[in-house]
Parts: sequence; structure tokens; C-alpha cells
Amino acid sequence: ISHVLRGEDLLPSTPRQIALYRALIEVGVTEFVPEFGHLPYVMGEGNKKLSKRDPTASLNLYREAGYLPEGLLNYLALLGWSIADDHDIFSMEEMIAAFDIADVKANPARFDPKKCEAINATHIRMLAADDFQARLGEYVTRSGLNADAVVLAEAAPLVQERIKTLREGAEMLRFLLVDEADFSVDEAAAAKQLGETGQAVLAAAVPALRALGEWTPSAIEQALGSAVVDGLQLKERVAYGPIRVAITGSTKSPPLFESMAILGRDRSLSR
Repeated sequence: ISHVLRGEDLLPSTPRQIALYRALIEVGVTEFVPEFGHLPYVMGEGNKKLSKRDPTASLNLYREAGYLPEGLLNYLALLGWSIADDHDIFSMEEMIAAFDIADVKANPARFDPKKCEAINATHIRMLAADDFQARLGEYVTRSGLNADAVVLAEAAPLVQERIKTLREGAEMLRFLLVDEADFSVDEAAAAKQLGETGQAVLAAAVPALRALGEWTPSAIEQALGSAVVDGLQLKERVAYGPIRVAITGSTKSPPLFESMAILGRDRSLSR
């Protein structure tokens, strides 16, 4: 062992260990003293040292939340070190090439969940489309949803730029992947969007959609724009909110018209 790197809380014991190594050299057990390096604490909430027993320090927590290995490692590497002053996003290959233990700062580092999430989101956006689809599909399967390859191929590009974790992606696409019997509308979203105005919007939308000759995003947009924006004299935000909730069960979803095209005419009208 040539180098011993550990937390700064072990610094007081280092002189005794060096003395022990020197004694071991004298009796012929070893030939040299390793180099000792002590790393700064990582602080959690309340300015307390992040303990390995802290739930937020669990690797499984981030794996289950859908963090990418690249994103989490990128952020962890920044705790006490930086690759450059002008950027903090890098690959593992870049980190390996640039890292030097001498550059690690002495001050404690603070674990910032929001910054970690933001860096993970950037790494999600950096993935090639097929790689993102494959990783999202794996997470969808682990979540107990039907990872329909055809649906994912169409839907994954709609969420890749919008999510911070794979869990967000799976939840955002849940409305496309659940059996119709298991589909439900969030109560808070329903209360907000499906009142009197919302019911009027849905009543105007259904016949306009039924009359469509082709079921494409542009045709859906044109039909809904004519029926509920122009027909009911509503702003787009007000007009499309109830339709989004009825179709996806949530106020947060991929682009509405593309979502309806993927969901299909029958399921969209049923909802």
C-alpha cells in the first residue's frame, strides 16, 4: 500500500501510525512508510457531517431514484475538488485524466441535493437517444410498468430534455404504459382543472377529435385549437390544461399533442 487516503477525523492518529511503520521497518517487516492524505468532511443538512448511517448517504437511494452512475460520480467528484473554474460537467475519463489529490481543498464540502440533481439532469440530456431509451426502459421495468419498446421509442425523446432523474421519466410516461383499468387522475390536478370550465373544454374537444381524419400531432393541435381556443375564446393555458389532465392524469406531462398521438385515438377519446 503506497497511499492511505481517509477522512480528516483520523488525522490525530497519523503520527502514531507513522511511528509504527518506522518500527516495522526497523524489524524488517516493511520497507517504507506510505503517504498519508486526509480528505475534508462532507457536510449534510444542519451543517453536520454526512454519516454513512444517514439515509441520504445511501447509494441505493440514488439508484432507486433513477440517478445515472455518470451523474452521481460527477457530482461526488466535485466535493472538495474541481476540474476547472469554467465548468463542472465532465466524463469519468476526463476526471481520471485531470484528477490530482494535491488539488483537493482542505475545507469541508457540502452535499447539495439540488446541485446533484441538476448535474444528473445534464448527463441525462447528454445520452445518445438509444442509450437513454434503453436506460429508461430498464427503470420502467423495475418500476413495475410495461416497458413497451414501440411506445418508449416514440415517447422517450419527449421527456429526455424535461427530466432530472429516470424516476421522473417513468412517472411522466406512466399514463402511456399502464393498463387502462389502472389509469387514474391525480385528485389535486382534477380539482384544479376539471371544474365547470374544464368540463366545457372536454365537451367541446371530444366531437372535434372524433371528426379527425388522421390522428397526428398537427391534426390534433389544429382541431383542439379551433374547438376550445377559438371556439370557447380561451387562452391556450386554460384550454389545454383540462385536456392534459384527462389524458395524462397530471398537470405535468410530455407535449400534449404528441402524447395524444402516441396514446391513440380510442384511448384518448375514452379518457
